[in-house]
Amino acid sequence: MSAGVTIVDYGSGNLLSVARALEHCGANVRLSGDPAEIERADRLLVPGVGAFAEGMHGLEQQQLVEPIKAFARAGRPLLGICLGMQMLASRSLEFGETEGLRLIEGDVVAIPNVTVDGARLKTPHIGWASLHPGPQSSWGNTVMRSLSIGASAYLVHSFHMKPADSRDILALATYGGHEITAAIQRENIIGCQFHPEKSGENGLKLLGHFLEL
Repeated sequence: MSAGVTIVDYGSGNLLSVARALEHCGANVRLSGDPAEIERADRLLVPGVGAFAEGMHGLEQQQLVEPIKAFARAGRPLLGICLGMQMLASRSLEFGETEGLRLIEGDVVAIPNVTVDGARLKTPHIGWASLHPGPQSSWGNTVMRSLSIGASAYLVHSFHMKPADSRDILALATYGGHEITAAIQRENIIGCQFHPEKSGENGLKLLGHFLEL
């Protein structure tokens, strides 16, 4: 039987490319903005691109905040991608302060605009970056397990999440000498700042492991 994944459709995100990548991995994919369907899903994926406040507003307008929280509390697998990962946080400091889903404690903050040596950095950060484990990451027991340390992933972002607890940092990337949060996990809740659907074989491996949870 194919693994079932419900992608949260709230008017933001590259839904079709994510759906195609999941289907390539053998998933039975459903797009939904219905609160009841989201709360009872087998697996949930929260996509997203753009500004944090707009993303949270979209979830609130469709009354999806509480169903997503209820799904997470039920212990079933949840994956947030890009803005979808950031919205798992307590709050964002992008264009003021906006409350997030508070599923993983931490703040979403701007990536550095200068290197560790003081040179100007381009923002947004666009392109491929190498991934390495967080300070206390159990890489080999997570959705990252078949990715080699140093595997490349594709990012497009100006902000990243800084978890309050470093144990929630699954993977890091380096930009201008600074460590950027590339993936997070707390129990059944996972987030990727990078785009698995745009990260070739490495991204497909991660999505495949998500389907095994």
